[in-house]
Amino acid sequence: MSVTTLFKTSVPALGVVHLLPLPTSPRWQGNLQIVIDRAEQEATALVSGGISGLIVENFFDAPFPKDRVDPAVVSAMSLIVHRLQQLVTVPIGINVLRNDARSALAIATCVGAQFIRVNVLTGVMATDQGLIEGCAYDLLRYRRELGSDVQILADVLVKHARPLGSPNLTTAVQETIERGLADGIILSGWATGSPPSLEDLELAKAAAKQTPVFIGSGADWENIGKLIQAADGVIVASSLKRKGDVNQPIDPTRVGHFMEALEAGIEARNTVIASTPERSVLSLGH
Repeated sequence: MSVTTLFKTSVPALGVVHLLPLPTSPRWQGNLQIVIDRAEQEATALVSGGISGLIVENFFDAPFPKDRVDPAVVSAMSLIVHRLQQLVTVPIGINVLRNDARSALAIATCVGAQFIRVNVLTGVMATDQGLIEGCAYDLLRYRRELGSDVQILADVLVKHARPLGSPNLTTAVQETIERGLADGIILSGWATGSPPSLEDLELAKAAAKQTPVFIGSGADWENIGKLIQAADGVIVASSLKRKGDVNQPIDPTRVGHFMEALEAGIEARNTVIASTPERSVLSLGH
């Protein structure tokens, strides 16, 4: 499946809906309707501003488990994603933090979502949740067992984590694709709101070959024109919030500014591509 086919655009911008605390999390307020209302508002604001896809994640459930979340979280996220599907027509993805890819895949398959984000698909990362091991073996077999065609976008050297040892970025990207069977690669900076360097994006893109590479964090309207020159898509969240504060709701004005800057960057990139030798078509699939 190609990027264009899935997201209806050749360079997708995926906005993140940060869910308010869900049942069983330390900051859960006891009212799921409030969580649903906020999610609906944010999803509508993102899509109205031109965002081409959404990622729904349990962002405010910190501290996170390193693997399985409580069944109540799975139930709540399934309900919320189903509600959002009644409001928007763009593809929706799911990220169950910190690394419950199995639950994310189950939710996506059951509600008909199109993709998931997996923080640690391969390798071993030291995080504030402890050591998180890659889940590719279990996840890919579970996808086959479910008969699912949900796509897997996988972080490489994910933010808020440090790898055991000193893996080469090129090798990490290649192994995530070739041995982890990721459908797409995500490259972030060191933390939420921190962008990857242009140099790292270029390395990742060269290593990924025809597999698409997404900017995973830190994109804003000031840097996206530059960063998108070395990426196939972008995931954006914090910079679209009021005052750039991750705790605030989505600001429609910021969404508009970001999309304008992205489109200008894409236009500049297309101009360069048009003047260079033929490039291969990027694909997102397995």
